Amino acid sequence: MSLYQEIRPVLEEGIDRKELAALRARFIAVNSGRLERARLGMSARQQAVLRLLPLLFHVNHPILPGYVSGTTPAGVSGYEPDPDTLAEAQRLSRSFTYRAVRGKQAQPIHGLFLMGSLGTVAQDEHSDLDVWVCHAPGLAESQLDELARKCAQLETWAEAQGCEAHFFLIDPDRFTQGARDAKLTSDDCGTTQHYLLLDEFYRTAIWLGGRTPLWWLVPDYEEHRYEAYAATLLDKRFVRSEEVLDLGNLGSIPTGEYLGAGLWQLYKAIEAPYKSLFKLLLVEAYANDYPHIRCLSLDFKRAVYANRLELDELDPYIVAYRRIEQYLVNRADHERLALLRRCLYLKINKPLSRTPTGRSKSWKHCLLERLTADWKWDGRQFAQLDGRSQWKVRRVVEERRALVNELTYGYRFLCEFARRQQITCSINGRDFGVLGRRLHAAIERKAGKIEAINLGIAPDLAEHSLTLVQGYDAADDVSWALYEGSLNARRLSDFSPLKRSRELIPLLAWCHRNGVIDVSTHVAVHPGDSGLTEGELFALLTELRQALPMPPQTVPDEALLSPAMPVRVLLLINVGVDPLSPAQPLSFDELSDSLGLGSSPEHLVLSIDQLTLNSWGELIATRYENPAPLADCLRDYLQALPAQGARPNLQVRCFRNAGVSLARRVETVFLDAQAALDEPGESRYLLQIRQHFHMLDLAAGNIRHTALNDMAALLEHLGEAHHTHRPLRLDRHALEGTDLAVILGQARAHCLQVFYRVQNGLAEVTVLDEFNSLWRQQQVFRDEQSLLTPLLRFLQTVSYRRTTQLPFEESRLAAMDILFYRLLSAAPNSPLTLERRPAPREQVSNPFYDIQAIVEPGERGRSQVTLYCNHQEFSSLEYGAELYAAVAHYILAQRRGNERYPCYITDLDLSGLQGGGRTQTVQHLRYKTQLETAINQALQSA
Repeated sequence: MSLYQEIRPVLEEGIDRKELAALRARFIAVNSGRLERARLGMSARQQAVLRLLPLLFHVNHPILPGYVSGTTPAGVSGYEPDPDTLAEAQRLSRSFTYRAVRGKQAQPIHGLFLMGSLGTVAQDEHSDLDVWVCHAPGLAESQLDELARKCAQLETWAEAQGCEAHFFLIDPDRFTQGARDAKLTSDDCGTTQHYLLLDEFYRTAIWLGGRTPLWWLVPDYEEHRYEAYAATLLDKRFVRSEEVLDLGNLGSIPTGEYLGAGLWQLYKAIEAPYKSLFKLLLVEAYANDYPHIRCLSLDFKRAVYANRLELDELDPYIVAYRRIEQYLVNRADHERLALLRRCLYLKINKPLSRTPTGRSKSWKHCLLERLTADWKWDGRQFAQLDGRSQWKVRRVVEERRALVNELTYGYRFLCEFARRQQITCSINGRDFGVLGRRLHAAIERKAGKIEAINLGIAPDLAEHSLTLVQGYDAADDVSWALYEGSLNARRLSDFSPLKRSRELIPLLAWCHRNGVIDVSTHVAVHPGDSGLTEGELFALLTELRQALPMPPQTVPDEALLSPAMPVRVLLLINVGVDPLSPAQPLSFDELSDSLGLGSSPEHLVLSIDQLTLNSWGELIATRYENPAPLADCLRDYLQALPAQGARPNLQVRCFRNAGVSLARRVETVFLDAQAALDEPGESRYLLQIRQHFHMLDLAAGNIRHTALNDMAALLEHLGEAHHTHRPLRLDRHALEGTDLAVILGQARAHCLQVFYRVQNGLAEVTVLDEFNSLWRQQQVFRDEQSLLTPLLRFLQTVSYRRTTQLPFEESRLAAMDILFYRLLSAAPNSPLTLERRPAPREQVSNPFYDIQAIVEPGERGRSQVTLYCNHQEFSSLEYGAELYAAVAHYILAQRRGNERYPCYITDLDLSGLQGGGRTQTVQHLRYKTQLETAINQALQSA
C-alpha cells in the first residue's frame, strides 16, 4: 500500500503530499474492509439499502425512495455512482436513468457515514443503520426541513426492506462548537456526550461517500494542537477544503462527559445489561485514567499511521475489550473480568458449542475462537452461554447477582468520581437522583417488594410444570414453596425449591412478575392446611395476568422525580380461607345473615392480600389479617395516595363463598373513603364491622385509624374536641337503623345543633357543636320547655363569651345559630325522621334562675370551682369538699316544698383553664355534665 511502514509527519519539517495520500489510502482500505464486513452481515435487501444510500442523497428523482421535491438539497461531494449501484437502482425502478452532472454544481451533502456496530464483531441481524448526513453549513430552514422529510421517508422505505435506519443531520460548523439540535445516534443521550460521541464516531464510522474527515490527516501526537495543524494543511493547500470535512478533535474531554456517559449506560443497562455494561466499563476505564486519558480513537489513528491495518485488531469492540481487560487485570478484579468476557461473548452471539452452518467459519467465529482460547474457556462454559435462551430461574438468579453488583459498583464509582473531580454540571443533580431512584426501583430489596430477577438476562423464564406446596419452616411457621416439575409428596424432600415465601400471594406475584408461570404452565398443588383449591389457584393466576400486565411500562423520568405512587391496586379477599366454614369464628346470627347474602357482608373479610404496582414500576405485596384486615388495608391504601393527582386503578376480587357480593362491598368502601379523602380539607370516615367501629381521620399523607370496640367508645370518640371542622362521612351501612346515623348525616359546620328524642318517659339530647363534636345526655322528660330552655340558655351564654374575645366586627360574623331538631318514629322499628323545631321561648314565670360556674387551675393539677347561684358565691376555697352539698342546701332552700328536681348550669367560664386559647362548645358541655351530676347527686343526698 505504501513504501513506508510508519508515517510520522512533522509539521515543522514539512509535509509530504504523497504521505498524506498514503494515509488517506490506508484509512480508505480499513473503511472498505469494514464496509464489506457490514454487507456480509446483512440480507440481500438490507445490502441494497446500504448500497443505494449515497445515490439517494446524490440525486432528486421522483421515482426513487425519499423524494420530497425538486428543491430538496441533493448532491454528495465528489460522488459518482459505480455500475453496481446504478444496476441496483434500476432493479428498484427500471425507468430510472442516471445523468452525470455537467459543470460545477452545488453539492450540499458533504459526507455520509455509518456509525455504530455495523462492520464490527458486534454486528447482528438487528443492528441499526445510524447514518450521519453531514450537510453544508448555512442551509435555509426550508431546505433543512425538506432534507429532514427526505430522511424520514427513507427510514420508512428502509423499514419496508427489513432494515431499521436512522438519519441524523449534521452541520459540521455547529457540531465543532458543540451545538446540535437532536440525538445523533439511536443510542445517544444528548448533548452531555459530545466528545465521547466524537470518539466513538472516529473509531467506528464507515465512510459511504462525500468528503473524508480532516481528522484522519492530523497525527495523534498533534491532537493537542489540532486546530493549528489543520489550518496549516488547508491554508497551504496540502489538502483541498472541498475534499475534507472537519468535525473537531479529541484534545481534551470535560470530566462531565464521563459522568454523563456513565449515567446513560447505567440507565440502559437496567434493561439491556450485557451491551451497556460493556460500554459502562469502558467509561470507567477512561475516567480512572483522568486526567491522562488516551481515547481509543487516537489508538486507532496511531495504528493506521503505523500501517497496522489488520481488521480484527482494529475492530472497535475488540480494541475496547483490550483496554477494559488491561484495566481490570491491573486491579486484579477477576470477577468483573469474567463478567466483561461474558458480555462480549453474548454480544458477538456466535455460539461456539455448535457447528457452523456454512462451509467455512465466518471471520467473527474465528476471531471469537482465538479470544476464548486466550481466556481458557472450555466446552461447559460455551454450552452454558450458548443456552442463554433456555436459561431458567436458577441460572438467571445467579447471573443477576453479578449484574446487580456491577450496576451498584458503577453507580458508586460515578458518584465518587463526581465528588472527587467536583463536577458541577447540569447532569450532576437531577440525573443522578433520577438514576439512583431508577436503580433503586430495579434492584433494591425492601419489605413486601416483589423482586424482578430477569434484568434482560434471558428471553423466557416460563416453566413447563411446577409444584406449589404449603408446609412448615424450621420455626414451625406456615410457609409456601415452589418446585420445578410435577412432584408428589414423597419426592419433595429430594429437591430444593426455586422460591420460598411465608405467604401464597407474594409467591404467585413473584412468578407472575418474572414470567415463571404463563398460560401453558401446569401447576400441581399440595395445599396442606390451607383451603386453597386448584380452581382458586387458576382464578388467582388469571386475575394477576389481567389486573397487573407484565412487564410494566417503561417508567418516565418525571415519575421518578416524585415519590412512588400507586398506579394499579389489586385486593384479593380471603385467599385460601372460607369464611363460612365451621372453623371460622362467626356467631349463629352472623352465619345466618351471611348465608342470606345480606347487604353488609364486610364482616366476612378475614384476610386481604394487596398487590400494588406503583409509578416506579415496583410491585409490592402486603397481607392483612385479623383483628381488622379491612380497616387496616383501607388505612394504608388511603395513606399511599398523593394529595393530588391520578387515583390508582382499583380492582377487588374474591373467589370464595359470597365472593362477588363481598368484593363489590369492599370496593364500594374503598371508593367511598377515597372520595371523602378527595374532598377539600380534612374529613373523617366511619366504618362499622360487626359491632366494632373504625374511625379514619383523612388528611392526605397522614391517615389515622382509631379502633372503637363498641357504641360507648364511639360516642366517647365523637365527643372529643378537635377545634377544626372535619366532616364525618359514614360508610353506607354504618350505624344502620340508629338515631346516630340520622344525626350525623344532618351535621352542619359553624352552628350548634340540638337533637332530642323522647321515648318511654326519657329524653335523649344530642348536641353537635360548631366543629361537629358530639355531646349526648339522657334525662327524665317533663316537657320540651323544661328540657330545652336550660340548654338553650347555656349555649347562648357560652357562645356570647366566645364572641366577646373577638373584635366587634369579627364577633358579629362569629355568632352562631342554634338549631333544634326532634327525632320521630311513626311506629316501632320504623325508620326515624327528623323534624326541625323552633327554639324554646323562655317565659318570665319560669322558675329558672342562673347557676354560673367558673373553673380555674389549682394545685397538683386539680381544678378549682366557684359556683354562683342567683349571684350567691360558693367557692371551693370556702367549702372545700362540701362545695356541692352547700350549693344543694341553698337551692333546696329556694324551692317550694323542698322539691328535688334537677338543676342546670346556665353559664360556664373555662377561660382560666385554656391560657387565653379558645375553647370548643363540647368542652363546656362536658364540664357542664360533670358539675350538674355532682350538684344533682348532692340534691338527692341532702
